[in-house]
Amino acid sequence: ENAIKMARYATGRQNVVTMQGAYHGRTFATMAMTTSSRIYRQKFAPLVPGFYPSPFPYEHHGVSSDAAMKDLDLLMQQVLHPDEVAAVILEPVLGEGGYVPAPPDFIQRLKAFCHDMGALLIVDEVQTGFGRTGTYFACDSERYGNVSPDILVCAKGIASGFPLSAVATRAEISDKMDPGTMGGTYSGNAVACAAAIATQQVIRDEGLLENSRKMGERLRANLRDLQDKHPDLIADVRGLGCMVGMELHPDRAGPGTKAKLSQACLDRDMLILGCSVFETMRFIPPLTVSPGEIDRATDTVEKALADIGLV
Repeated sequence: ENAIKMARYATGRQNVVTMQGAYHGRTFATMAMTTSSRIYRQKFAPLVPGFYPSPFPYEHHGVSSDAAMKDLDLLMQQVLHPDEVAAVILEPVLGEGGYVPAPPDFIQRLKAFCHDMGALLIVDEVQTGFGRTGTYFACDSERYGNVSPDILVCAKGIASGFPLSAVATRAEISDKMDPGTMGGTYSGNAVACAAAIATQQVIRDEGLLENSRKMGERLRANLRDLQDKHPDLIADVRGLGCMVGMELHPDRAGPGTKAKLSQACLDRDMLILGCSVFETMRFIPPLTVSPGEIDRATDTVEKALADIGLV
């Protein structure tokens, strides 16, 4: 929400384009930006106005970068005037929406789109930041051409789960805001800040960016081996670093499969959750995960699939 306040204040504009399938939070403005599932929005209307979803390039479901950009152009012709758009916000990897990485060209194209109409690009790296995708931030990687957003939002991994978040931007944007327009009771909590400093030291000293890349590759390779064994069940394996999604075929895995598989894994001492309105499981191991733990996890998933009668 602070990122949206900053964008509106700096540009003098009111509207924000969001990505279909995104998750940004459960407070009123972030609910209005969230379309990963109706559960986060239902029965809370009216929500905060001024947010307009546009398709995210979900290639497994037939939406390419080209198609997503065409839909964005159409939104500008049918609904929004460019002079009224303060920002476009996206997750570089859809989180609750299915662990779907944006195609390599999409974020650069989106930044150019924003700047052509004088809007700001906001990148939400709450879930992807601090090594989760194998680089410090997903957008600042070779895959995405080292894109620098106008506003960057981060939390979660910044302090290993301690309650801390940050909104980063350029001085020319933040300096436009009058003193007192941003702030909060718990800003700069000393214990959380100490945890953040310690977390960054561990990421650096223990080589966790490289470990995230290597273990993510191992996890995806293991899951693709499982996909090769059960191609009628596992439709897609995708992800960056230690942020991996496994989507099941809808004709084999009906509604409720995610919950059954989560419970079957829990019965075998493994914690895993589903995500998306499609039957998708998310793998988000600690950045310190070992090869043996990756192998045990994928073996557990195969056994759990058998426990619920899918293999």
